[in-house]
Amino acid sequence: MGRSGRVTLSDVAKASGVSRATVSFVLNDDPRQTISAATRERVLEAARDLGYVPHGIARALREGASRIVVLNVDRGMEGNFSRSYVRGLDEELAEHDHILLVRHGHAIEESIRKVLDTIAPRAVLRLGDVYMAGRAPDEHDWESGFAANAALQIGYLAERGHTRITMALPDHDYPLTEARLGFAQEAARRRGLPHLKHFVVPHPRSAGAAAVEAFFAAHTEVTALAAFNDDIALRSLTALRDLGRRVPDDVAVIGFDETEHGSLYDPALTTVHIDAEILGRIAARNALGIDSGGLAPVPGRIVVRGSA
Repeated sequence: MGRSGRVTLSDVAKASGVSRATVSFVLNDDPRQTISAATRERVLEAARDLGYVPHGIARALREGASRIVVLNVDRGMEGNFSRSYVRGLDEELAEHDHILLVRHGHAIEESIRKVLDTIAPRAVLRLGDVYMAGRAPDEHDWESGFAANAALQIGYLAERGHTRITMALPDHDYPLTEARLGFAQEAARRRGLPHLKHFVVPHPRSAGAAAVEAFFAAHTEVTALAAFNDDIALRSLTALRDLGRRVPDDVAVIGFDETEHGSLYDPALTTVHIDAEILGRIAARNALGIDSGGLAPVPGRIVVRGSA
């Protein structure tokens, strides 16, 4: 082996008794070369025995890009949705001999440019990019997309007789806050409900309790709270309990993007579960230019527990 200890094409060539060029043709599966099945198998066996790994930089130069796909996940996007999305994206890319690099909270243009200059990725993706760009959802989104999942919250509460509903939002500038609120408002409109009230539930606990107390003192007609995510829902539940309000008798509460923590609370949190693994697989195929036919998103579902 070479000085670095890395197995090279020359090592494989020596072990299999063929030229370095022949090894390259076999390992790159060059369709322009005619190589016997016996020679091909001998080369592949030698490569396996030696533990040969293709040199990523050399291959990137040859192919014009590395076999790395970058996913940027903005702050506040972490949750069951992003985890399942990443799982599907990672597994699908691996099946096509590509590697996933996930970057958290670094979606700014300058940062992305540095990645492009350093590793020449095959593609750079951003979780939720189409909604952050302000694109209005089409009917497909309302059938099985993010808008449909957001509408599950409002629909579940409406079907249980709640007509005065509020949205509880985070106190930081999360990327999808505006989109989520817009989906909820449209879902309410489609059901003939009044325009949704909304307010922020901040950190720390005392500030959250003060915000919840002020809102419900000013809006006594509201009987249900749909939270931006499970974290905001649990913050709201804690505030309501601190204020002596009964859940769900006085106020029903529903979360979004199920986390384990909601099941441990008392009352346990009703929430929306989203499995985005198929979306990740579709994104991987789109990035690689592969037909995604036959793959369809899995609809979200309500996890019914005690809070609503």
